[in-house]
Parts: sequence; structure tokens; C-alpha cells
Amino acid sequence: MAELTHFYQLFQPEHYDIYLDINRATKTISGQTKITGDAQTASIAIHQKDLAVSAVQADGQDVPFKLDADNDAIRIDLAKSGKTTLTITYTAPLTDTMMGIYPSYYEVNGEKKQIIGTQFETNAARQAFPSVDEPEAKATFDLAIKFDEQAGETILSNMPEIKTENGVHYFDTTVKMSTYLIAFAFGDLQGKETTTKSGVKVGVFGTKAHQANELDFALDIAKRSIEFYEDFYQTPYPLPHSWQLALPDFSAGAMENWGLVTYREAYLLLDPDNTALDMKQRVATVIAHELAHQWFGDLVTMKWWDDLWLNESFANMMEYVAIDALEPDWHIWETFQTSEAAAALQRDATDGVQSVHVQVENPAEIDALFDGAIVYAKGARMLVMARALVGDDALRKGLKAYFKAHQYGNAQGKDLWAAFGAASGIDVGAIMNSWLEQPGYPVVTASVVDGQLTLKQQQFFIGDGKDAGRQWQIPLNSNYDAAPEILAETTAKLGDYAELRSANGKPFRLNVGNNSHFIVKYDQTLLDDILANLDQLNAIDQLQLLQDLRLLAEGRQISYATIVPLLSRFAASQSTVVNDALYRVAGDLKKFVTPDSKEEAALRQLFDQLSADQVARLGWAPKASDSNDDQLTRPYVLSAALYAKNAKAIADAHQLFVDNRDQLATLPADTRVFVLRNEVQNYGSEDLFNALLAESRQTADASYKADICAALTSTQDAKLIAQLIEKFEDADTIKPQDLRAWFRGVLANDAGQQAAWDWIRNDWAWLEATVGGDMEFTTYITVIAGIFRTADRLAEFKAFFEPKLNTPGLTREIQMDTKVITSRVALIEAEQAAVNAAVATVVK
Repeated sequence: MAELTHFYQLFQPEHYDIYLDINRATKTISGQTKITGDAQTASIAIHQKDLAVSAVQADGQDVPFKLDADNDAIRIDLAKSGKTTLTITYTAPLTDTMMGIYPSYYEVNGEKKQIIGTQFETNAARQAFPSVDEPEAKATFDLAIKFDEQAGETILSNMPEIKTENGVHYFDTTVKMSTYLIAFAFGDLQGKETTTKSGVKVGVFGTKAHQANELDFALDIAKRSIEFYEDFYQTPYPLPHSWQLALPDFSAGAMENWGLVTYREAYLLLDPDNTALDMKQRVATVIAHELAHQWFGDLVTMKWWDDLWLNESFANMMEYVAIDALEPDWHIWETFQTSEAAAALQRDATDGVQSVHVQVENPAEIDALFDGAIVYAKGARMLVMARALVGDDALRKGLKAYFKAHQYGNAQGKDLWAAFGAASGIDVGAIMNSWLEQPGYPVVTASVVDGQLTLKQQQFFIGDGKDAGRQWQIPLNSNYDAAPEILAETTAKLGDYAELRSANGKPFRLNVGNNSHFIVKYDQTLLDDILANLDQLNAIDQLQLLQDLRLLAEGRQISYATIVPLLSRFAASQSTVVNDALYRVAGDLKKFVTPDSKEEAALRQLFDQLSADQVARLGWAPKASDSNDDQLTRPYVLSAALYAKNAKAIADAHQLFVDNRDQLATLPADTRVFVLRNEVQNYGSEDLFNALLAESRQTADASYKADICAALTSTQDAKLIAQLIEKFEDADTIKPQDLRAWFRGVLANDAGQQAAWDWIRNDWAWLEATVGGDMEFTTYITVIAGIFRTADRLAEFKAFFEPKLNTPGLTREIQMDTKVITSRVALIEAEQAAVNAAVATVVK
């Protein structure tokens, strides 16, 4: 049932006194919460979920109450409205859903242990303590926690601990904040601390399953990120400390709890001596993202969840701004192009996709807003466009004013645009609202019509799409001055093409830098001119050309067959972004072949041609002379060579395995996954399978664990696949947080697809009970849609998921993914013959 009335309209909290007694052995919580606030009416509602409430008092007197489970509510009747102190006594269970207050499980030297942590976003604080669990209901909090404490254990929270009495840990009063940002954790932890230039204590904490030096990288990045943000935002960090905590069980990537940021272990702790560069970059950007939130999201919070993008889009942009400043040699904006931009363009082209700003009320629907490709990636691209329009000086000036005006309060999207507009003198809102409020994005067609260089914008779709006549204000970023800065109309004529070409002396291009959220379709005249001058294009320009051609082929506006002959022209590039785009296109060709066919043999030959020279140049072993691009490109070309069944690559990988059989974890982290997968696929045995599975259980190295997952899920042995699927529901072997990766690996394996598909259909109820309460749940459906490609699988997908269309939180995902598979099936049927003929021609 929809929450038609926000509880904040009925009761406005000012301060909470929260007492919790947590018993790990019995998995129970006993709590008492005192809430002082202002009742706007005598009948109020306080959020709760799965709490057993035994008593409610108002100003010391028992008052009538009833539980309304459908609306997560305690309905309370007061004697009068006005200033009131509520006291609510209750008990609750410790759950294993990775939401609310929950245990994380791990082993040290074979001994099973657990730590307790929290995850309250979006609306799980109500599972821990009664509250007005809405972003606007900001208050101060005093937290007191007792637990079945053992010697040497550590407890952390948003604020510093001020005293311990009778086994109760008391924490300092928080600043005014939203309930979903409250956090605490306790257990047998290790930590390292440092202090920023301005005196903020920074710490990194994890379990003792990890080596102490695994905390060092994160500590350095966290400290420097806070120092960077204090300078960039021109606003001090508002709390005494910033703790970063790795939890062994964590559904999302990380969570920006104010002063106690929680992370999946893979995104905080790493081996400084053997972690791939791309993983170091990933960890750094995750830390910078969460610390960006300490201001943008925590200090100033969206008023309601419809403006979630205010938090996430901005932090997603700022993680790149920060890391680019801290580690300029990484060229981290290139990663933005290959990850955020690519994800947003793919997802946003399906009709029915959500807009960045979405109306939402039902709590079950709120988690469905966390569409990473839209609210994070597209929103970040939108803000990159805004940053380019106003410039960094106005951006910083606007942010400083925004924080000052709304600190410890709430804001809406219009408030941010107003701040940027006041700082820049540009009506930013008028330009950005077409991107914020509308789903999708345009394709700008550039063509020579009757001698005139002409532009036209129209919404781009992959698959069927209903053209609603949407228009965008598009920052064109052209290399010709004749093009307007903003294309706000449907069409524009720029002038005589021959004269413009002669005057400019270079091919006409749009979206130079690939920072605006649109793609370009050049007519043959303009495209041929660009291809004839390919050596003039920098790496981002080349990435963009391949990216746009691939998307146009996905949208059936050109044929994939026309791209195939172009691929070899990019194969010698030493740029990571070009290789990413190249192998993304090459990988997309796999959908046009059936396993073990002559067409697949030809495609493997193409992969060999594309990768051979690069494999010879880079080899398997990292070298001191490797550039960052070399380190990041090596995995692309080695993966291609192994797909190509290149005999030398297979033999070299096998030899690396043999030479390191007793110390596989020490193989270079950027190539280890290929060595392991090659061994399982080409030299596999049940003994190897069992040994790797045991390694996966025992290691605390998340990167190594992920490599083993990729290797084991690629086995061709039906018996071993069946054994693996039996482990899907064994949390001691495969943690629920990691299950999606194991499921995806088997589903993407032709030899395992049927077994994985049968499992998820047969055990959907178990999956829903285990991970159904969090924002990652719908991504299981996304994963399936990313793999299925036949009419039979489409029919099976619809038969299974269409009856679930009315399940809150699943509706849009099921509708979207049905379209994704439908469009892929239609594309393959239409293009298969032409694409395979093109591949056959190229490899002759």
C-alpha cells in the first residue's frame, strides 16, 4: 500500500535517545527508544518493521497504540498535539538479510566468527528502532549500546564513544541527521588511524582475517579525499572522525553512513603488493564516492527519495573529480568513459526506462530507484554536462552556497540548479531539466542535405520505442564554430558543407570528448571523412566513434556487418579506452554465432587476428616498463587470445598454473583469472575443481575469490556444474552477497545455462527470502536479460516473470528486461547472416 502521508507531516522528531541490547548468541535485540518531537495532530504514526512493541508512553503515561504492518507503522493516539516525548519498548530479531542490524560471518584460522553491523538505507532503520524513517525527518541522536561483549572487541558508531558504564557504550550526540545514516558495528576488529590537515581523525577497520597492510591503501585515499573535499567544497568536514569499515557480508558496494562508512570488503581492503591497477582504481573511486556523500547527501540530504539522484549522481561525478586530483597519472576520467558512460547509454536506450528524477511513494518501490545506469551513471553524465557549462569556479561557488543554505537540512533538485545558476549567471535548470525529467536520450543525425550541413535530434531506441516527440537541450561540443553551443530545436542547418570543411580543415565532429549524453549518426560522407583521418583522433575520440557505431547497430540504424571491417584499424592501439571499445564490439559479435559452429570458429579467428600483436608485445608477465595503459590493456588481449583458442596462449597460461600450483594467490592479479579459467576449461578435473572451491572458502582476498568464481563457473563438466549449483544456497561456501556473480557465471556458460536457469526458477522463493529485501535484488533479473538471446529463452523468461509483474519493486525491471531480450532476438534474426558473412570475409 502506498504511503500517501509522510509520517513527518504528523510528527516531527527533534531528538532520539536509543538504547539497544544486542545478543549475538540468541540473535535478539531488546530496545527502548525515546523520541522528543512535535506532534502536529493527536493521531500520529511512527515507523517500525518486524518489531515486537510491548509498550508506548507519551510523557511518561501509557497511551493506546496498534501495529499497522502493511504500512510499517505504529499508530499512536495522544491526549493532545504539541511537544511530546514518546518512549517505545520493543524486541526484534537479528536477521540474516544484510538489512537493519545483522551479523557478518567470517573465519580466522578455521574458527567461525561474526561481527555485527548495520545497513539502514533506504528504509531499514525502522527494523532497528522506532523512528520517523524518512530523509526529511532529521534529528539528533544519542546512542547507547550493550552487547554480549568479549575481551578485546571494538565498537564503532557515527560519533566518538564518550563513556562505558555497566557494559553499556555511550556515544556523543550526533549532529542533525536522517535516520538512514545512523550506523554502528562491533566485533573483533583491527584498525589503522591517521589525521587530516584540519584535524579530522580518519580510520580504516576490518576483521582480523586480513593482513594489517591491507588497510593502508584505503587509509591513504580516505585521508586525502577528505582533505580534497574540504578544499573543493570550501566547507569543513562536519564531524570529529571518518571511520571506514569493511563488513564481510554486505549487499551493496558501500554505504555513506555519516562518520562510519561501511563497505563490502572487496571495495576497501586490498593487498598493496598484488592487486590489479583497475581494482585499485575501483577501490579508490568507491571511497571517494562515499566521502563525497559526507557533504552531498549527509550534510545536505534530498527531501524525499524522488530526488535520490541529488545524492548519487553528484557523488558519482565527484568520485572522478577527486581521484583525478589525487592520482592524475591514472587518467581516471577514461574509466568514466568505459564504465559510467557505456552503462548509461546502453540502459537509457530501452523504452520504459526511468528518468533520473522519479516520483515514488511506496517503500517497496524506493529500492527500485537505485538503477545504477540511470541514477548513478546517467545522472553523473548529466552533472558533467552541467560542470562543463558553468565551469569549476562557478561550480565550487555554487556548492559552497548550497551547503551553507541547506546544511543539516534537506534540499530538492531545483535548489542545486538555483545555486549553480546564481554562481554562473546561466539558467542551468532550464537546460538540465530536459535531461533530469525525461527518460532516454537523443541521437543527433549529422548529414549533408542539398549541400547544407544539417543536424537533427530524435530519441534513440534499442528495440521498439514509442516516439513521444521528446526534445533535449543538447550541449553539442562540436569542433566547428558554426554549430550552436546548445541544440534546443529539432533541426539546425549550419551552412554550406564544402565551405565549412575547407575553412575548418578537418572532419566535422560532434560531442568531442564524449561528455554529453547523446550519440551521433554521421551520414556516409561525414563518416568516410572521419575514417580517412582516423590518425587525427585521440583515444577518447576513437572510443566514441566505436561506441556510437555499436549503439547504432544495436538500435538497427546501421548494420553490425558494416563495423566488422573497421575493427582491425583499432587493434594496434595502446590505449585502454580504445581496446575497451574494440573488444566490446567484438564481444557483441558472439551473440550472432552458435557454439562450436563454423561461424564461431571464424569469429575466434577474428579475435586472434585482433589480439595477436598485442599479446606478443605485452606477454603474460607484468614488466617494470609497463605503462598504466599496458597494465589495463593486457587483460583485454589475453582474454581475446584465449577465446580465440590460440594454442600458445593456452599453453603459456597452463605453464603459469603448473609453475605456481602451490601458490596460486600470488599469480599477478591482473592475469590470474585467465590462468585459472584456462586451467578449468582446458585441463580441468574434479580434484582441481574441489581444490579451487576450498581455496575460495578459505581466502580473505576478495579479488582472488572473484577470480576463482570466474574460473569455476566456466567449467564444461555437467557433473561439476550440478555440484556448484548445489552450493548456491550454502552460505559457508558462497556468501549471499556474492551469489549473483556465481549465478551469472554459470548462466553465461553455454554448458551451464539450463542448470542455472532451472535453479533460479525452482528456488526463486528461497532467493527472495534471502536477498529480496535489498536494492540489489532486481539485478538478478537484469543479469538474465543480459545473457538470453533466443526466442525460446525469451518465451521462458516471459512465462516465469510476467506473473510477477505486480510485485512491488520488480515491475519496471521485468518490463524493461523483456524488451531487452526481445530486441536482441530480433536483432540476431535480422543480422546474423550478414554479420557472419562479414566476419568470414575479414578472416580469409
